[in-house]
Amino acid sequence: MQASANPGVKGALGFGTQNQRRVLLGLGESRSRRRVSVLESQYMTDRSSCCGGLSLNSVTMGVELGRARVGVDRIFGSSAKPRSVKAQASDEDLEAVPVVPSTQHGKSSGTVLPFVGVACLGAILFGYHLGVVNGALEYLAKDLGIAENTVLQGWVVSTLLAGATIGSFTGGALADKFGRTRTFQLDAIPLTIGAFLCATAQSVQTMIIGRLLAGIGIGISSAIVPLYISEISPTEIRGALGSVNQLFICIGILSALVAGLPLAANPLWWRTMFGIAIIPSVLLAVGMAVSPESPRWLFQQGKIPQAEKAIKTLYGKERVAEVIQDLTTAGQGSTESEAGWFDLFSSRYWKVVSVGAALFLFQQLAGINAVVYYSTSVFRSAGIASDVAASALVGAANVFGTAVASSLMDRQGRKSLLITSFGGMAASMMLLSLSFTWKVLAPYSGTLAVLGTVLYVLSFSLGAGPVPALLLPEIFASRIRAKAVALSLGMHWISNFVIGLYFLSVVNKFGISSVYLGFSAVCLLAVLYVASNVVETKGRSLEEIERALNPAI
Repeated sequence: MQASANPGVKGALGFGTQNQRRVLLGLGESRSRRRVSVLESQYMTDRSSCCGGLSLNSVTMGVELGRARVGVDRIFGSSAKPRSVKAQASDEDLEAVPVVPSTQHGKSSGTVLPFVGVACLGAILFGYHLGVVNGALEYLAKDLGIAENTVLQGWVVSTLLAGATIGSFTGGALADKFGRTRTFQLDAIPLTIGAFLCATAQSVQTMIIGRLLAGIGIGISSAIVPLYISEISPTEIRGALGSVNQLFICIGILSALVAGLPLAANPLWWRTMFGIAIIPSVLLAVGMAVSPESPRWLFQQGKIPQAEKAIKTLYGKERVAEVIQDLTTAGQGSTESEAGWFDLFSSRYWKVVSVGAALFLFQQLAGINAVVYYSTSVFRSAGIASDVAASALVGAANVFGTAVASSLMDRQGRKSLLITSFGGMAASMMLLSLSFTWKVLAPYSGTLAVLGTVLYVLSFSLGAGPVPALLLPEIFASRIRAKAVALSLGMHWISNFVIGLYFLSVVNKFGISSVYLGFSAVCLLAVLYVASNVVETKGRSLEEIERALNPAI
């Protein structure tokens, strides 16, 4: 989401004193060279995308992984020109710290991709539980005797969001206390039990309890999946790997859509749809039992031998000393104790924490849920009567855009993608609004509405969707990272719940065209906010970013 030239970080950094400038400028060329070289040679491949059946998933994933290998080899083997990372030291001056590419290393003996894949099971479950109720609600309502009770149907849907809000706040504390991998294993408990209760429910009360537990599970996943991926990923491809989280959420939603296809022929199939979620939940627990813990968390806890073992697994034994030295330079785990919740609101951290919360607030207020909700009726106006076809088109646009974002994240930067994304969403919302109101466009209203919807979802998936979850673990200091990510995700779920609760009332009062126009205005405000407050993080290790944003550490 960043421009190729890294912007100043006035809003998010809060730099202002000469001492702070010296801290940043003190990162000399040799140290920058060593820090970049620590991870630059770590061999890593990524990017998986798919949209549909299992056979297509396998083929597409193979193609994407092949492309990722080519891209990573190009990164590691190129003679890139020195680039600079700018940090705003005062209101007027910009200072540049050179980041000099290191010499090429041999292929690392470590590997990260399998463990990113295991973590992404949590992202798949996130998307699957969000989407599974859409097709199943009508059938489960008849089976449980609530077909005429829209209030209870609403509880079946919204209880998941309430549970996710609880889980998102809980996930940060659990990750700090027990570590990332152990928290994943604990998370598998409510995910598995929740799916089982939903699949076997004989009453609406049992269904609601199951949805609540599943919601707690996906809330925890929403916090720890991007956190874990960011902490184990090599710097040069951390953006691509981080965006895979959003990609697999999209895949989870599409999987729920595909799983619902047999419903028309078998009304009781909805139980199988919920039961399917047990499989990835169990695989998540088993996979994390053999996955390495985050070296950064281990080092912060003073568990140096375990951190060295994790580094050896992830990056290879030839990188252990260098990575440990970098963590030592960053001063993690030695000078300060773990942060509490109230520390997030201190003057030291509040600016950067507020950026995280604001990004998720803008993400929800920009209208993504409204567009998806109305996509079916919009497509029907254009003659596309099939709900499955409409959902598939929206889902395909989401997956495609996220896959493109994955390839651009480490080249274009996080900030530039965010600005482009919100700008495209604003234009798309304007097009949607005009398609409903301008009489001159009436003959083309259906086509324009479909075009606006697809362009909006595509724009969202290019930046506003994947970037916040990737950016937040990067900009938060290690001692607050887990809790700050959890707080930001809590803002996501709370705003999601409130918008879902009042959206239809607002539409009935003001009309959908006016609401779309309001969403367009929010997107434009988001562009201005990102341009002035978000810091570029591409090409910088988490330790570099932490020292730049928190010079007192």
